Amino acid sequence: MTERDGTRRLSRLLIAGSLAAVLTAVAVAVALLWPANGSGTPSRDSVDAGFARDMAVHHQQAVELSFIVRDRTDDEDVRRLAYDIINTQANQRGMLLGWLDAWDLPKSSQDPPMSWMGHGSMYEAHDGSLMPGMATNTQLDQLRQAKDEDAEILYLQLLTEHHKGGVAMSEAAAETAKIEDVRRLAQGMVEGQQAEMDLMADMLKARGATA
Repeated sequence: MTERDGTRRLSRLLIAGSLAAVLTAVAVAVALLWPANGSGTPSRDSVDAGFARDMAVHHQQAVELSFIVRDRTDDEDVRRLAYDIINTQANQRGMLLGWLDAWDLPKSSQDPPMSWMGHGSMYEAHDGSLMPGMATNTQLDQLRQAKDEDAEILYLQLLTEHHKGGVAMSEAAAETAKIEDVRRLAQGMVEGQQAEMDLMADMLKARGATA
């Protein structure tokens, strides 16, 4: 095993361990509360289920990016943003997976990502990037190797693109999902990630860079 492989494996283990408790707790809570705040059980190919599956994958990578940069810089503003992303998106991911459990639906699908949006075939997955905005494996490796301001800039650029893809999916779910709680969560994601993109634009500008 090379040093890079070992680092990547360690990063994934740390992420998995950090998320396990959150996912379990949220899944149990959602299962207990559902369907008190719901309006029925969606089908496997519904917008609600497709959004839950795809956004869980999308969020997983945002958390991974944030764990990586946390160890590549001492800048308090970037580390604070990374901490917020880790907590917010891990929590939301747990909720999405908890809903799928409560609906008794699979957490993965053979359908192309975003097929619930009506254009799943428009994006060609490549180098680990499964949906719009997701970083490639090559970009993740670049972030693992960067340090200090170089790592900060790359992280902010990758996360900005990541948020753009997430906002597009969330907007679609906020408009077309059948279950009120799903629509509400999706709209919250739109508003939260747009605010973070504004913040990241300012942080990039302060570092002489752009998205």
